[in-house]
Amino acid sequence: MNRLLTFVLIVVLSAGVVGATSPWLVKQIKLGLDLKGGFEILYEASPLDGGGKVSKDSLVQTARSLEERANRTGVAEPDVSIEGTNRIRVKIAGVTDEAKVREVLSKPANLTFRSAVGCTPQQGYCKTELNGSDFVPNGASVRQSNLNAYEIDIKLKDASKFAKVTGDIAKLASTGNNQLAIYLDDQQISAPNVNEEINSNTASITGSFTLDEANNLKNTINLGALPLKLTEKYTQSVGATLGQLSLQETLFAGGLATVLILLFMFVFYRIPGAIASFAIIVYIWMLLLGFYLMDATLTLPGIAAFILGIGMAVDANIITFERIREEMRSGKSVLSSLKAGSKNSFRTIIDAHVTTVIAGLVLFFIGTGAVKGFAVTLILSIVVSIITNVGYSRLLLHLLIRSNKLVKPAYFGIKESEIRAL
Repeated sequence: MNRLLTFVLIVVLSAGVVGATSPWLVKQIKLGLDLKGGFEILYEASPLDGGGKVSKDSLVQTARSLEERANRTGVAEPDVSIEGTNRIRVKIAGVTDEAKVREVLSKPANLTFRSAVGCTPQQGYCKTELNGSDFVPNGASVRQSNLNAYEIDIKLKDASKFAKVTGDIAKLASTGNNQLAIYLDDQQISAPNVNEEINSNTASITGSFTLDEANNLKNTINLGALPLKLTEKYTQSVGATLGQLSLQETLFAGGLATVLILLFMFVFYRIPGAIASFAIIVYIWMLLLGFYLMDATLTLPGIAAFILGIGMAVDANIITFERIREEMRSGKSVLSSLKAGSKNSFRTIIDAHVTTVIAGLVLFFIGTGAVKGFAVTLILSIVVSIITNVGYSRLLLHLLIRSNKLVKPAYFGIKESEIRAL
């Protein structure tokens, strides 16, 4: 009786959580470019001056800058990735003014250090004292002081110029305007005080920075010292109407297939089939939850992997139930058949899942773009399938059988005439 009560409580609790949170969860899933519409651009990066070069660090910093720029235009969740040694691909979904976003993205980052020398109070930091080219490439670094504060060390090319700039700013200490403000484009990043002339090509920016803030400022300075020119090599627009139509058709096909699968399970496997159908619903919910927690973007290949995962989840249940039915046909009791069938099927299911995960990992590390998205969804679906369709459904089946409420082979779709004598 206790086992039956536990079974009922687990089912009711699971159904309540899935039913109450599913509508909210579905709304939280981000849709990719192919579903929501938008555009993608492939940039080729090159140095602004002839003597420079495109390094891995400068490419990473430029990609971050592109993402920040896209965020400032108000677009949601831009997807920026590096390809090869000098290319950056940007995917932006749900854009209404494509020309404006492309114009903002194509500008090189403009790092400036500004002061209030000669400026009125209304003008703020109106004088540009230094720009990215005044700094040694990749010269900024973060260190921790004796007081455990994070500081950013910077290296400049011309010590005399830095001495002149800091000397002029230090003279403003009496007015409280002795700051050398750091700007990326027109956004102020920081405004450290300058208390004295610094006649050196090295200096430190101090303040109450967290480690992340210090690293961001270091990256910003290094990015400004390593500006890259971005040239569009390829661009493609995806209409929202096409994406929405694809999404509706895919979801309809996926929903219809899922309903047919659940009916098949119930008709052929009776009570265990009903348990498996419920476990598959929990599986779908957990997969959506995994997408939400990973902050992943759902694309058409992702939906394909999603539906493929449902097929594998059903397959795991069918393997288990067929093993149990085979044991029943040999004349064993329901409980003995459950133990033997579960044990015999476990290794087969795990082997199949592990080989699929290996294939997914290969796709992830070798593939790009949509292939990686497919691989991530496939691997996630395998992990969730093991939890729900191997662990969860078996737990429910064990509780029901051990409660002595599922003791007839007919509950598994087995006729008495099929059972052989021992």
